[in-house]
Amino acid sequence: MLIREATAEDWPAIWPFFHEITAAGETFTYPLDLDREEGRGWWLLPDPDRTVVAVGDDGTVLGTAKMNRNQRGNGSHIASASYMVDPRHSGRGVGRALCEYTLEWARTAGFRAMQFNAVVETNETAVRLYRRLGFEVIGTVPEGFLHPVRGYVGLHIMYRAL
Repeated sequence: MLIREATAEDWPAIWPFFHEITAAGETFTYPLDLDREEGRGWWLLPDPDRTVVAVGDDGTVLGTAKMNRNQRGNGSHIASASYMVDPRHSGRGVGRALCEYTLEWARTAGFRAMQFNAVVETNETAVRLYRRLGFEVIGTVPEGFLHPVRGYVGLHIMYRAL
């Protein structure tokens, strides 16, 4: 698997699973009805932020990550990131590779830590992966997320020093 900068030409490969994941409403706080162009604006970030894709040996886009400052101004020393793995390629280490890549990007860029502001507590796969990579839950917003099946569930704030 190769992780490289995403380009506008990658969006047609990202959009189907981006749309599937966001429209399901189970793991992201994004609007459920984002159209293709709105979604592109939410995911493909301009400099100095970054978006990458993980591609297989055959060039298939397996997943993607976006990396950015968590806050601006006096909070800009903390990084953040978001990840999406095409469900057809889950369980192959794509999410882990993307997360490790973003941690290294943040370290190299001089960030002091990485923070995730809204990890849905029922997204057990993501929570388990982040914990394995050294993140801890530093707080949970009770009923901060309306899950389409489970109702109101918590949103974790997860943090890791770099």
